[in-house]
Amino acid sequence: MSRARRDFAGRVLVAAFGLLALAACAKSVKRPDVTTDRPGTPVDSVTVALWRMDETGGIHAADAGRSRLDAVAGPDTRTIFGRFRGARLFTRSTNSFLHVPYSPLLDSQSALSIEAWVAPNAYTPYEDSPIATRWSPTTAEHSWMFSIVGSDLPARLRPAEFGIGTGPLWHQEFVRDVPAGRLLFVFQPEDAGAPRAFISLSAIELQRWTHVAVTFDGQVVSFFVNGQPDGTFATSGRIRASEAPLLVGNFFDTRFLTDFGGDLRQGPTTDPAPWYAFDGGIDELRLSRAARTEFPLQGGR
Repeated sequence: MSRARRDFAGRVLVAAFGLLALAACAKSVKRPDVTTDRPGTPVDSVTVALWRMDETGGIHAADAGRSRLDAVAGPDTRTIFGRFRGARLFTRSTNSFLHVPYSPLLDSQSALSIEAWVAPNAYTPYEDSPIATRWSPTTAEHSWMFSIVGSDLPARLRPAEFGIGTGPLWHQEFVRDVPAGRLLFVFQPEDAGAPRAFISLSAIELQRWTHVAVTFDGQVVSFFVNGQPDGTFATSGRIRASEAPLLVGNFFDTRFLTDFGGDLRQGPTTDPAPWYAFDGGIDELRLSRAARTEFPLQGGR
């Protein structure tokens, strides 16, 4: 064999051994779990859905969980820098919301946790502004609602961009004499009876990212603010299942939503006043089918 051929064969053998060594290393290195290793809120075995709000634009908010319950945003929301990477900014508009169509996966009757990072710019001058809700003006679609209580101002003291008059007063019974900024959780029990409403002990600060959560284990409702307990209330039962969609950052009758013309928005015959619109940022919204006691708060801004 000539010297040139021997040199070529040697280089081929070296390359082959190199490839074998790389393959052996690859087998010994565990592939990172991109779902749980990312900073922020993790996806685990009891996660129903997690909307990280990391999109850089557009009208879609992807579910990072296994259920793939993706949301569609109303045209009056936009993406911003959030507590972790991106977030969704909600405005005082009837067309500011995220909408997730009904799925049986949303029904967590015996145990539930709802959590998010929120940065409200202002409290609504009406009863409350929902963070997330599966509640409809239609009685048959009452399940649960997680909100920030508003200031409930008289009409003469309300900002001009809000509607004239008292509004529909759909939530008045839940927030009467409650100070603005408190967390509100309402659920409709599976058994016949009135809705049950619970209020946190402290108010949520304006223009600052705060982690908020509420949990229910069939016996106790608990609020958490920045991971710390903020009110515990004994109440037994199960949350009623319903065919209500999930609505984030607003409250209205979703039967009048239309995608005619491209965007998902409220139809032309609906009330244009933003009675329950959330004003501010929402990030890392997670639903879980268990009553959590610990929440990931590290990192971010």
